[in-house]
Amino acid sequence: MPVFNYYPRNHEPFDKDTEKKIFKYSLLIPVLIVGLFWLVKVAENVLNLDLTSLGILPLTIKGLPGIILSPFIHGSYDHLLSNSVPFLILLFALLYFYRKLAYRIFFLIYILSGICVWLGGRESWHIGASGIVYGLASFLFFSGIFRKDANLLTIGIIVVFLYGSMFWGIFPIIPGISWESHLWGSASGLLLAYYYRRQGPARPVSSWENEPEEDDEEFSEEEFNEEITPEDRNLTDM
Repeated sequence: MPVFNYYPRNHEPFDKDTEKKIFKYSLLIPVLIVGLFWLVKVAENVLNLDLTSLGILPLTIKGLPGIILSPFIHGSYDHLLSNSVPFLILLFALLYFYRKLAYRIFFLIYILSGICVWLGGRESWHIGASGIVYGLASFLFFSGIFRKDANLLTIGIIVVFLYGSMFWGIFPIIPGISWESHLWGSASGLLLAYYYRRQGPARPVSSWENEPEEDDEEFSEEEFNEEITPEDRNLTDM
């Protein structure tokens, strides 16, 4: 479907209908995933289950499935709500502005952050989607910097404005919080932003950058010789 290959900031003619489809599609995926987060939590409470053991338990075989499952498990509704809003906004921004790279980036942040927590986390169950949230925020912020794109930098500034307090989450300050997930999610986003800095959205070229440079005036050999009088020629030979 050609709509999925369309990038809203390219130089093609603006199409309002296509723009609306892109917006709706970019919003639909995050809404579905967040809806699944809530469905799992409601089912856990209704069925009186404790799904914590589906999280990541570092350096154990039984903790390996948590690399995939842990983002869907949350300790409380407050925990779930605190992850849902930024997850929705940040994933929407990724899908809308980085269409060709979005799924690859999301998958890599998802897997890399989980693997790193499994390899280097504390001996405890790590649950929640905050690692992905930190990864998305980090990627969007640093990608704007690396690409030197004013529009993408604006997204980064908005991310910092809305979630700047998230920075402290990468440090072991609050007991009971998986700061390892935050740290490795942020590191994954930074790494991917740098690695893919030359792929994805291209920085729009300003009009002044398209202007051809004026070549310096150059004289041909004949013109140069004509400009030199015999007297000057004698002087240059000295």
